[in-house]
Order: sequence, then C-alpha cells, then structure tokens
Amino acid sequence: LYENNYEEKEVYIAGIAERGFLLAERIAKVLRSISNLKVHLGKIKMDKKDPMNTAIECTLDDKKLPGEVVLLVDDVVNSGRTLVYAVNYFLQFPLKKLRTIVLIDRKHNNFPVKVDYVGISLSTTLQEHVSVELGNGADSGHGADSGTRGSFGLSSGRDVQGEAGEFSDRADLPEPDCLC
Repeated sequence: LYENNYEEKEVYIAGIAERGFLLAERIAKVLRSISNLKVHLGKIKMDKKDPMNTAIECTLDDKKLPGEVVLLVDDVVNSGRTLVYAVNYFLQFPLKKLRTIVLIDRKHNNFPVKVDYVGISLSTTLQEHVSVELGNGADSGHGADSGTRGSFGLSSGRDVQGEAGEFSDRADLPEPDCLC
C-alpha cells in the first residue's frame, strides 16, 4: 500500500463494519509506523443484507474526500455485493484513487468488483462459511515476529491459525502477501 502511495501526503482508509474496520485499524497503524503519510481512518456502516434500501454511513469527512486517495477495507469478499455497494458510495466523490483491500477473497464474485490487495485467496464451496477472528491487536506490528495472532476458519472443518504471514495448520496454503 505504501509503495503505491508514497508520493501522497495523506490517505483515507475506510473499513466496512465490523471486521473490515478492525483490519483497517491495523493497516492504518502500520502505515503510520512506516511512513510519513497522514492517515485518516473511518468506518463504513451499511445493512449488508439490504444495501439498496438503506443509507450507507461513513465516518470520514466527505467534504475532504475530493481529490484524495481512499483505501476501502473488508475482511472477506464472497459474492462482492457488500464491496460493490461500498465502492458505489465513494463514486459520488471525484477521488484521485480508490483501492480495495480484503484479507480473504473467496472468488465467488457475482458483482463486477475488483479487489486490488488480497491477503489470501481461498477456493471454497458456496456451502462453506469463512469466519475471521483478528484478535485484540494490542501488540500488532507488521512482521511475522509481531506476536499478533489471528485466525480464520471454514465451517467444513478446515481451520487455519497462525501469526502474520504464517498459517501453521495447512501446509498447502500459500503465504499471504503483506497488506502494507
């Protein structure tokens, strides 16, 4: 993220409530620690089951968004519906750049949304459920030695847990790209 935005003075990170916002907080913390970027953090609140008939709320100051870089964060993309409606919210502003970030991409997209930064892509069936637990993040850093543990699991019984960049229970899963 920093590599693609190092020339910017500031970026706006919007995390989709709830777990997308927790991930956005961690990304903001890392960006602040490795760069001179001024990072603005906000939360997107929406009814994920009925996004067309309810207003999307964003805690970022929309008067400051024109001409800026927005990084939209969610934990898991499944059909792409939540992400596409969140992207649509930001299309009302003349942004310099809008990028999407997800921890897990399940590749079942039914909507035309492109994820720019992915932690890990999982081949799953539609019947499987992916859940993400990010932990408390009290000691979160940006390397494998940070001590921060997180986990995600599939309801089919395949559970994966580990430290940043390491998934100890499944040798066949690729190491995720660093989100920062």
